Amino acid sequence: MSNDGVNTGRRRFLTAATSVVGAAGVVGVATPFVGSWNPSAKARAAGAPVKADISKLEPGQMVVVEWRGKPVYVLKRTQKQIDELEKVKPFLKDPQSDGADQPEYIEGAARAIRPDVLVMVGLCTHLGCAPKHRPEVGVPDLGGDAWVGGFFCPCHGSRFDLSGRVYAGSPASQNLVIPPYSYEGDNVIVIGVDQGAA
Repeated sequence: MSNDGVNTGRRRFLTAATSVVGAAGVVGVATPFVGSWNPSAKARAAGAPVKADISKLEPGQMVVVEWRGKPVYVLKRTQKQIDELEKVKPFLKDPQSDGADQPEYIEGAARAIRPDVLVMVGLCTHLGCAPKHRPEVGVPDLGGDAWVGGFFCPCHGSRFDLSGRVYAGSPASQNLVIPPYSYEGDNVIVIGVDQGAA
């Protein structure tokens, strides 16, 4: 067989050069693709802890803080409101909060690290609507004498006490969720960081 003028050295060079350019192209395409698997700065910020300064919050007042795209209610309860948390127990579905709706360091009727400050996710456990803060006492359409203030979801009528515990007869089946949180000093709440990890 004859080579008929075929330059094998040139052929090897072109094959090697094409392979190198192809490999560079694969790396060039793969780098942004693999990089796209990392969460964006916006996504990282959405999962980041959020701080709430409660130094100016008066007893009976509530602020709403956004954490992970959800409203978090921070309510500073009065001493009278704290005292009445025991009074409503017979009217509640889960007065002991035995469900998986709060961190393990949250105990008791107050469902809070500090009894005077309630921190909870403001989304109804029925269909995710935002319950309204209804602090007035004895409202006939909310339960009369059994109503000592709380949260009412106007979408389907779920009622929650001032600790976010659901009333019996409400469409919601679980208490409102207590997110992980901790304190940074006396007046700054860090939502998204567990008390033990703070």
